[in-house]
Amino acid sequence: MTLNLVQAWKGARARLEEAGVPGPVIDARLLVEAAAEATRVDIVTDPYRELTPAQEARLEEFVTRRTRREPVSHILGRKGFWKIMLRVTPDVLTPRPDTETVVEYVLRDFPEHAPWTVLDLGVGSGAILLAILAERPAARGLGVDISEEALAVARDNAASLGLANRVALLRADWSAGLEASSFDLVVSNPPYIASEVIGTLDPEVRDHEPRLALEGGADGLDHYRLLAPEILRVLKPGGRFAVEIGYDQKTQVEALFRDAGAVFVETIRDLGDRDRVVVGEKRALERAD
Repeated sequence: MTLNLVQAWKGARARLEEAGVPGPVIDARLLVEAAAEATRVDIVTDPYRELTPAQEARLEEFVTRRTRREPVSHILGRKGFWKIMLRVTPDVLTPRPDTETVVEYVLRDFPEHAPWTVLDLGVGSGAILLAILAERPAARGLGVDISEEALAVARDNAASLGLANRVALLRADWSAGLEASSFDLVVSNPPYIASEVIGTLDPEVRDHEPRLALEGGADGLDHYRLLAPEILRVLKPGGRFAVEIGYDQKTQVEALFRDAGAVFVETIRDLGDRDRVVVGEKRALERAD
């Protein structure tokens, strides 16, 4: 029997629920939309539109992969973040809504038409950097990552968003080789999960996300210890930073940045009311009277 859109959605939802997949309602809709080349509006306004045999086969593949806990972003090869759509592969961390807290902070405090420069350390798919540049047309950015595969994804995303002319991408170990006092803003979502915790994560993360983008050492803070002084080194006097943290790392990460010389250090909470982004500034130069 040929499936229609509403039958396809209900069937996919039931299979995901039975498999214990979190968020089965939304995931089922996304998979049906992609497989049937439909929109959310189509499912509501034209629910009895029949799928073709090819679309049914594609949906079967998608749902089967999801029941095995493969992330939807990997199945579809894309993920929405802020106001942009990004290509996503297993070589990069899937962008998450929590990380949009970084973007929100930056857009609130950096003027729209000023020609400021931003550095994204651990650029991954380009999510943070490209979301910022898409909203700030006079800004320019540099994205750094140790993974050449991640840089290739970021490069594709920059091109598809029409931002390639304002983005440079560099393979490097964090800020190694970058000149001091070069950037108005530094952002980063470094690996911050303690090594022993990774095995307890949801299968979507544990089995499908790049471990390089997750693991932060024994206490999850290894990368912050390196980044705090380096971020202060490459920032211009008066420049700002915003780094994502784990929900329980506020005190330690704030202390690392204060010890490195940062001022006005504070932590911003995400929409779930969890500590999420440590922000601060490099001390401005004293003016001679």
